[in-house]
Amino acid sequence: MLRKIGFIGLGTVGRHMAANLVRGGYDLTVFDTDSAKIDELVAVGATGAATAAEAARGRELVISIVSEGDEQGPLFCGETGIMAGIEPGTIFADMGTTSLETTLKMAEETTKKRCFYLDAPVWGNKDHAANGLLTIIVGGDPAIIGKCREPFSIFGLNTITVGEVGDATKMKFIVNMVQGTLVQVLAEGLVFGEKMGFSADKILEVLDTRGVASPIFHLKGRAMSRNEFARSLAMKYVNDGMHLVLNAARLVGLHLPAAEAASKMYEKGVEAGYGEEDFSAVIKVLRK
Repeated sequence: MLRKIGFIGLGTVGRHMAANLVRGGYDLTVFDTDSAKIDELVAVGATGAATAAEAARGRELVISIVSEGDEQGPLFCGETGIMAGIEPGTIFADMGTTSLETTLKMAEETTKKRCFYLDAPVWGNKDHAANGLLTIIVGGDPAIIGKCREPFSIFGLNTITVGEVGDATKMKFIVNMVQGTLVQVLAEGLVFGEKMGFSADKILEVLDTRGVASPIFHLKGRAMSRNEFARSLAMKYVNDGMHLVLNAARLVGLHLPAAEAASKMYEKGVEAGYGEEDFSAVIKVLRK
């Protein structure tokens, strides 16, 4: 049974995942580039680390949830990164959303350290994370996945195995594409309806009654209606995710017109300064 866990990345979702592990009785060591976030977890019972290497050292399982970008490289393979501290036999579960190239490279480096890599991006927002309702999409050795099911169940309602390393990253592309495009389409529908004289609430009342009704329409539609864009899933991350989707599609020779159009709107939203707001704030781009 895995009890000693290192956790790197205490952002919007990660901090709740880590807090749940502490409440679940796990021996948790945490690291983030923001020391204030480390202090928050130490206050509820975690052990703080000065570096990602320190957080990974002596652990049975290391979890990382860091977005792809400038921060990820040093945290993974820098002088004080995860690979500098992780020990042979450790399981490394990468729960961030990255390009397929990055996922496969991290798996290769992990194997060189005689450790076990799981491609395990999570799907959900901060509320799902806080309430242990995330979906964990996993690719890797079934036996290693089996060892992680108990700690994963502390912050995830569903752990879905989709194949080998790399397959979970591919599946997350599909999730990101559908989710991002749906919310953008909803925003267009609400703005279109508003221009024709309907309130957003009345439009949502109609949409909620038949086939297009969905949890994401209900949740994000209400946020759009009330102009409440407190960050649940930041637009900047959705924007990054849509770019990863389109890059992956190009590699397989596929044109995704709806996803491309949605991606442009999220990009405009980030450029307009909405990147730190919830991605439902994409409606603000259309309302301008």
